[in-house]
Amino acid sequence: MIDINLIRNNPDLVKENIKRKYQDHKLPLVDQAFELDKLNREAILGADNLRAQRNSLSKQIGGLMQKGEKAQAEAVKQQVKDLQDELAALEAKEREYEAQLKEVMMQIPQIMDASVPLGKNDQENVEMQRFGEPITPAYDIPYHVDIMEKLSGIDLDSARKTSGTGFYYLMGDIARLHSAVLSYARDFMIDRGFTYCIPPYMIRSEVVTGVMSFAEMENMMYKIEGEDLYLIGTSEHSMIGKFIDTILNDDQLPQALTSYSPCFRKEVGAHGIEERGVYRIHQFEKQEMIVVCKPEDSMMWYEKLWQNTVDFFRTLDIPVRTLACCTGDLADLKVISCDVEAWSPRQQKYFEVGSCSNLGDAQARRLQIRAKDENGKRYLPHTLNNTVVAPPRMLIAFLENNLQEDGTVLIPKALQPYMGGKERIG
Repeated sequence: MIDINLIRNNPDLVKENIKRKYQDHKLPLVDQAFELDKLNREAILGADNLRAQRNSLSKQIGGLMQKGEKAQAEAVKQQVKDLQDELAALEAKEREYEAQLKEVMMQIPQIMDASVPLGKNDQENVEMQRFGEPITPAYDIPYHVDIMEKLSGIDLDSARKTSGTGFYYLMGDIARLHSAVLSYARDFMIDRGFTYCIPPYMIRSEVVTGVMSFAEMENMMYKIEGEDLYLIGTSEHSMIGKFIDTILNDDQLPQALTSYSPCFRKEVGAHGIEERGVYRIHQFEKQEMIVVCKPEDSMMWYEKLWQNTVDFFRTLDIPVRTLACCTGDLADLKVISCDVEAWSPRQQKYFEVGSCSNLGDAQARRLQIRAKDENGKRYLPHTLNNTVVAPPRMLIAFLENNLQEDGTVLIPKALQPYMGGKERIG
């Protein structure tokens, strides 16, 4: 949600930002917000004037009663009552305008960073940099489910019986590998100065609408029937929600946290061969990183966050690249975002394994997260998030890049301590 002052003072900037996102259908929202803000401010001013009149008349009643001018006092009382009725009606209008304004404002995209490349959709995202040489071995790399099955590491048939499609049982060394990757990711981020956290796995609706857009919420979140609770789609949701309605001092910033959680997603619209297996699933686990910082530091942290993921994957001998999300692919709350993609020898292409985002002050404004400097001046901090690793999708890249011709899978040195010293599985 953007600053209302942009609507008041620079609506053309807001409209141009919408056009850059190829969301021309949202252009009327800017004029709607401008008009609703005007009506709301007029209602607030009118209500303030009525309160002043009411208070002034109320003070007169006591004096009139002391003078024995009861009839005049009763007349003034009636005026106060009339003003009170008028005020109640105006306050109702004020609440109505405020609610309508908030609904409109939450649909207007955040102002994007000038560096975000212009493009209509994810097909026009721009490669930033590659890390590691993408190698294709002379032998065939099977589909990841086939690799796991040969290692007795996955049972999809049983999961379909218990839970339906989009679920899985991981078994044996593959299950151990899954847990090892998460444990290594935890320690990797702690070593980089992040505070480890295990958050709630369910959050209230006010937190959901504070951290994401309505469209994302509808397509991702599972709601608990009969409760004002949603299962988290990523621990970023509850981690940013941790700071709802708080005021942080300058010396408490930055807040750099890394969190583990299971994640639950509807994955609406998922289809195709890569949605089989464990690529697009309804339940997975994830190590996340989030930062709450001063506005002037947010772009520095943005660079640090995606670099952390790149470095993590490189320690596991997985080639990766970073991809700048274009304007049309950028979610409405984001200022700038990039994907980290891992090399798939089987597919001969990169695929997404993580996403890094700077959301500016959007989440802070929605959730009333504030900070104050040494002089007591308040401001909205910036929030950022990034995936460290999200197995089992990450296991696809791991298995394909470490699979040997004899069907065994090498365990990189960084991960061996978490696998009981094993150098390979198979």
